Amino acid sequence: MPKRAAPKHPHAPKLAYRDPKFMDSFAARPIRILSEYFDPLVRLRREGVADTIVMFGSARILPRDRAMARLERARHAIKQNRTPEALDRLRVARNALGMAPYYEDARELARRITSWAMTFGDHPRRFVVCSGGGPGIMEAANRGAAEAGGKSIGLSIELPHEQFPNRYISHELSFNFHYFFMRKLWFAQIAKALIVFPGGFGTMDELWEMLTLMQTHKLPQHNLVLIYGRKYWDKVLNWKVMMKSGTINAREYSMLRFADTVDDAFKQVRAVLETYHLELDSDTYG
Repeated sequence: MPKRAAPKHPHAPKLAYRDPKFMDSFAARPIRILSEYFDPLVRLRREGVADTIVMFGSARILPRDRAMARLERARHAIKQNRTPEALDRLRVARNALGMAPYYEDARELARRITSWAMTFGDHPRRFVVCSGGGPGIMEAANRGAAEAGGKSIGLSIELPHEQFPNRYISHELSFNFHYFFMRKLWFAQIAKALIVFPGGFGTMDELWEMLTLMQTHKLPQHNLVLIYGRKYWDKVLNWKVMMKSGTINAREYSMLRFADTVDDAFKQVRAVLETYHLELDSDTYG
């Protein structure tokens, strides 16, 4: 017969780790931080994830069908009332349609990477697509992986403006973080490649984090950093000015690779992974 739990005294205090007031307190912050390390560690191991391909990009980039629908609504509004606000919505909608190909490219690239990665089996799973878990390019990455029939990871973050995990993330690999630095750790720790689509502050923050870790040898030097979409990035960042000015050197600039098509991007991803990363890293898996 199983032993019965000893009856609790009605006035017994709660165990500290079951007391929401304590767990939300300043004193329990180290426990919360550790939980955001160990929960992904346990769940990724349970699912056999050995390493990842991280895909970053703007949360605001729409798929083509949604961008077209927005443009049609904006055109209709202009016909009804040609106000400055309606003209601005039309401008925004046109820009959204112009950026939509990046969503479709990220979706297709994730699908190809996942289809290829699945040929290695699932004991362990290799080169699993990982995104920030939200909409836009993040959604496109998880969506492409799902369309290939594979699993993908979403590392979501609690933000002041609500952002929910996209519906294409594998349920058992959907994570939600409070601490940005713990989320970044899980982006970096088991990644073998970073693919950076057009994005804003968040995308740049994550890009610089990865580049700094590689520059300072905190990440393997053979990890791939692939910048997708020169038409956008060359207007936003002048990489060569940094090198000519001496703020980075030629070796550091060489950490960057560039692609403008899905075919070229997939070719580069596969070449780097096959050359440097087919052997399992016992430090992170094993």
